[in-house]
Amino acid sequence: MENIDVVLLVKHIIIGLVQGFTEPIPVSSSGHVMIVSEILGLGAQGFTFAILTNTASLLAIMYIYREDIVRLITHFFLYLKTGEKRYNADFRFALYIVIGSIPAGVLGVLLSDVIADNVSMTTIALMLFVTGIALWLIRNIHGKKKDADLRARDAIIVGLGQAVALTPGISRSGATIISAIAVGMKQDTALRFSFMLYIPVSLGGVVLGIKDFLDEPNKGALALPYAATFIATLVMTYFAMRWFMGIMKSGKLSYFTYYCFIVGTLLLLFY
Repeated sequence: MENIDVVLLVKHIIIGLVQGFTEPIPVSSSGHVMIVSEILGLGAQGFTFAILTNTASLLAIMYIYREDIVRLITHFFLYLKTGEKRYNADFRFALYIVIGSIPAGVLGVLLSDVIADNVSMTTIALMLFVTGIALWLIRNIHGKKKDADLRARDAIIVGLGQAVALTPGISRSGATIISAIAVGMKQDTALRFSFMLYIPVSLGGVVLGIKDFLDEPNKGALALPYAATFIATLVMTYFAMRWFMGIMKSGKLSYFTYYCFIVGTLLLLFY
């Protein structure tokens, strides 16, 4: 049996914890993974690694929202079958998730290489400032729209926010929650819609990346570090998401503004 590279294993666990903690909160998980990978001397993580960590975060979030997912899918098809009014609100909410997923899905396929080839620490820093400013601007907005009050226009605007977040340094959860609050959604509706949008786009990314994952030449040698990263990401995403749900209830999003400004400033000073 080959000797285990303990240092490499620990580094991958750290990156998994960072990915898991930052995926749900509005500070950009992709940007933070790049920052920590640079600090740890691992360099840029490949597409296979991104698929691995994204899948772990996706499973954790799907588990948290499992009841909503089952209800929305069930009521969507029941409404199509019966047309009963009691299923209408969930039918429209599910339909708006599909509509809102289109911008990021299309741009993710068309521009993934362009985005990946034009990322630097300066870019991440500047995008963190943009995220921080946007969070500050919406800090005092208290929307009134509930799930049943959403319209296609709201879904498109939030979907465009998710598309913008394809740029590392722009938080996906931040961009969608900011957009959702800006169009008048209540905090709990904004949070739920944001992470419902995350699911189909992430599932699409996983499906499209399966071939690349299977073709990865080093996956055998990296099996243990990758497995450790997956578990660390899965567990940390679950707890980070639960914590962030509490933050949203308390309306303390402005805390993340300060964090984005601090990290962005440090990146500009030292990279």
